[in-house]
Amino acid sequence: MTGRERVYRIFAGEPADRTGFWMGQPHRDSWPGLMAAFGVDSPEAVRRALGDDYRWVCHQGTSYRHPQGHPIFINPKSGNSLGAGGRFADCEDPAEVDAFTWPDPAYLDLTAWIADLRASGDRYRASGFWCPFFHDVAGYFGMENYFIKMMTAPEVVHAVTRHVVDFYLAGNERLFAAARGEIDGFFFGNDFGSQLNLLFGPPQFEEFIAPYYRQLTGLARSFGLQVIAHSCGSVHRLIPRMIELGVDALHPLQAQAANMDAETLARDFKGRLAFMGGIDTQRLLVHGTPDDVRREVRRVRELLGPRLVVSPSHEALLPDVPPANVRAMAEAARE
Repeated sequence: MTGRERVYRIFAGEPADRTGFWMGQPHRDSWPGLMAAFGVDSPEAVRRALGDDYRWVCHQGTSYRHPQGHPIFINPKSGNSLGAGGRFADCEDPAEVDAFTWPDPAYLDLTAWIADLRASGDRYRASGFWCPFFHDVAGYFGMENYFIKMMTAPEVVHAVTRHVVDFYLAGNERLFAAARGEIDGFFFGNDFGSQLNLLFGPPQFEEFIAPYYRQLTGLARSFGLQVIAHSCGSVHRLIPRMIELGVDALHPLQAQAANMDAETLARDFKGRLAFMGGIDTQRLLVHGTPDDVRREVRRVRELLGPRLVVSPSHEALLPDVPPANVRAMAEAARE
């Protein structure tokens, strides 16, 4: 069974020969050490040495070719922190939002993106614009202002969200049509949780997130794609709604976050969706031994399998994760 077939069947809830494996998307500073440890000269060679079943192909930023070199979202801030006020921090009128210069999908060049998809071979091909609209909208207000304006100026929040999501919908529609047959699943991400709980209440999710989330998943499904949703943090309270909104698989299962441990997820959601992740990057992969990692992979697999792709609990492996632990994770996943 190829990696593509294996992961597709796992996400579809169909029998596969074993659980899947994705090593994640290591930080750029991690690759030199990984390549040296495995005696290879490219990230792809590392993935093949580990038996990685999954490829994430996303060229969101580099595919936008504005003639003046503008990024997708132009958003001057008063500072670099999440709380810094963005372009609409003081806006009270949706007409001001509508008059702003929003990105134009006509400037998209998908050539390199599609070529990369076609080079992914027999691995599962996850793609689509990353669509972090929750973060993009928060940036236009500043995080604190964003949550306040949900209460004081909801029409302004909806106006900004609508423009952001409209771009992602248009971009994905172009990509899915141009790369028809080259993408297996739509992989997109918005981090809704902290280590302890949600960043906002379920009523705010229903009004300001869910309608747009449904549009993104619905578009993917209209092209016959599976849907893999990423959200860091404790999102246990949202998982039933994410399933209702069309999510087939949840990533990354932040193992140290509240109620995101394998036991709780298995008890509450096993059989209702597939899982990808769950191998702790905060403590285990950094400080554990290879034998510790193997034991944990087997434990998580026993709890969450067979609808499981073993993977780190955050995809961006940092240089402090020993390559021997990455190898141990891969070997145990393939047992």
